[in-house]
Amino acid sequence: MNFLYFDPGLGAMIVQAVVAAAAGVLLFSKGVMYKVKMFFGLVKEKEDNYDSIDIEEEDSDADDKESK
Repeated sequence: MNFLYFDPGLGAMIVQAVVAAAAGVLLFSKGVMYKVKMFFGLVKEKEDNYDSIDIEEEDSDADDKESK
């Protein structure tokens, strides 16, 4: 009977490969599902609150005139 010898380095390499494969499949499928949902219109677009500050050009022009 032949027994295979797995040293700790090979065991760690196998575990790393399994974890990397699982993470790759998870991230790939997440991107694919997002694209499928976007195609069918099932994803609601979120409002971008960071660009909601409106600066009127008139105010900045008035400040320039006052400083002169």
